[in-house]
Order: sequence, then C-alpha cells, then structure tokens
Amino acid sequence: IFFRQQRIGAGELPFTLFKLRTMKIGSDAKGDYTTVDDPRVTPIGNFLRKSRLDELPQLINVIKGEMSLIGPRAEWEKLVKNYEEVIPHYHLRHIIKPGITGWAQVNYPYGANLEDTINKLKYDLYYVRYFSLVMDLTIIIKTGYTMLFGRGR
Repeated sequence: IFFRQQRIGAGELPFTLFKLRTMKIGSDAKGDYTTVDDPRVTPIGNFLRKSRLDELPQLINVIKGEMSLIGPRAEWEKLVKNYEEVIPHYHLRHIIKPGITGWAQVNYPYGANLEDTINKLKYDLYYVRYFSLVMDLTIIIKTGYTMLFGRGR
C-alpha cells in the first residue's frame, strides 16, 4: 500500500519519500515519467492522484524534518542529475526543503517533459525567492481546491 522512493531534498541530500501506491507493482522499475492516462496507474490510483491523497504519507517526511508542507517537489536523484546538466540554475530549488505541495504544483499543469520541467522551475525559483505567509496560504487554498474537486493529474 505504501510506496517508497529515494528523492533529493534540501542541500541535495537524498531521503526516502513515502506515498500511497498508485501504480501496478513493478511499474516504477522502468523509471519512466508517468503520463496522463498512463496504463500503469490503477483505477484507485487514478482517484488518489487526482485528489492528491497519494501525497498524504509525505506527512511522515515532514515530521522527520526531511520535507516541508510547501516547497518545490522532491525529484528522483537520477532526474536531478540530468536536469542539473541541462537546465541552468536547477540546483537553486534545493536551497529549501521540498514540499508536499508547492507554487509550481498549483500553478502549472501536470507535465512530464524537459520543457515542462523548465517552466515548473520558474515557479519553484519564484517561490524560493519570494515565499511568504500569504503565498503559503494561497498554495494551501489552491491545494485544498484540487483535493476537493479532483483537479490534479
């Protein structure tokens, strides 16, 4: 029921991220991006993803001090290394702890390619530079809306 995966956090330190399993067992071994209508995602997993309930176990990571409620999304180590080679300033998103939700997640549609990653990075770096209580409250409200109305990926 739980899915664990190595991710990169603040200071580019690795940690084990917890999520609810949404894909068929063994699907993550391919290491491919998950796409919209991905056949590897189970029907229940699809609901969990749309409502973002699959992210709730990350509260364990928050309690352990590895994550924050709000911040840039924690990515796989392999992806981080690739992105840092081709996207200028990608490393700056690791100045702060990753979050369960963030400015990029609530403002940019789900995407799984390099162009989307570059665009999401702009939101992440904006948050890193300008984060505030008002911005965090805005993110929480937008995330709540997504969870209630299933507007996630």
